Amino acid sequence: MTSLQTLFGIDYPLIQAPLAGVQLHELAAAVSNFGALGSLPCAMLAPAALKEELLKLRAATAKPYNVNFFAHTNPEPDAEREAAWREALSPYYEEFGIDPSSIAAGPGRQPFSAAVADLLDEFRPKVVSFHFGLPAPELMQRVRGWGSRIIASATTVAEAQWLAERGVDAIIAQGAEAGGHRGIFLSDDLTTQIGTFSLVPQIARAVKVPVIAAGGIVDANGVAAAMALGAAGVQVGTAYMLCPEATTSALHRAALKSERARHTVLTNLLTGRPARGIINRVMHDLGPINAVAPEFPLATGGIAPLRAKAEAQGRDDFTTMWAGQNPDGCKEIPAAELTRELVAGFATR
Repeated sequence: MTSLQTLFGIDYPLIQAPLAGVQLHELAAAVSNFGALGSLPCAMLAPAALKEELLKLRAATAKPYNVNFFAHTNPEPDAEREAAWREALSPYYEEFGIDPSSIAAGPGRQPFSAAVADLLDEFRPKVVSFHFGLPAPELMQRVRGWGSRIIASATTVAEAQWLAERGVDAIIAQGAEAGGHRGIFLSDDLTTQIGTFSLVPQIARAVKVPVIAAGGIVDANGVAAAMALGAAGVQVGTAYMLCPEATTSALHRAALKSERARHTVLTNLLTGRPARGIINRVMHDLGPINAVAPEFPLATGGIAPLRAKAEAQGRDDFTTMWAGQNPDGCKEIPAAELTRELVAGFATR
């Protein structure tokens, strides 16, 4: 089996997880320059902003990097469900003096598209990764035409096999411990989600492409353990959130450094899809998983003005604070230094 170093042109088989909302090109460049694979989260960037970040990333590193996109299908708005969602949030609108009729509906996060592929054609990144499955075959073919490697997340063996059948170059085995959005896409049954160290060996036995372990890995011991279970490499996200190169907000940083970070849950309230984060007020009040939340990514529209109002008062009642189940690896040190500590785990095998 070809190593990730050979596939991606990197020195160490470590990927910095794309951290949408808490990073831009600086973090990706720092990790890539060390010899691992830095990642730029792109799903929340408008075309002009995406191009600007790609230009800055290309200027900041000559090393390979990964660009990450969502592969979801935007749902048709459901007026009845949206009305129920606004009703559930109405006490908060009243508290913060927000007129619900003034809130614009909109997805906020766009899937990979032909227009995005047109933009990427100038940059031809070494690696393109996808979450929530894969885009249409013709878009996949365009990515392959640049010579880019394609990787994607799987949360079950069935998803890994589905990805392998469609020719991905490597599979990210996303364990239940991982922070941020679950990559689940063949089902919406959260009882199928298992831990990293159970998932990795199962996927490694089921597919013939390299498997990248993700979820709960924050130090060299975790790296070594994942590799011992059959992983070809690891993906690390939460541990990088306190690095100076990250754009993590002051509220999010404070939560990550507190005891609150030890209690994370899967919630669909903030975007409409299950994602792991530190509990905030709305999760506590409405329950972290609530059927009233519109489908991804439409739930963001109702939450966004509440988040803005609360954050202006220094409150994280509605703030997205994604985090994995192991906060101990979060350190306020440069990304290169953290990467050096992590890659030491490869030497212990």
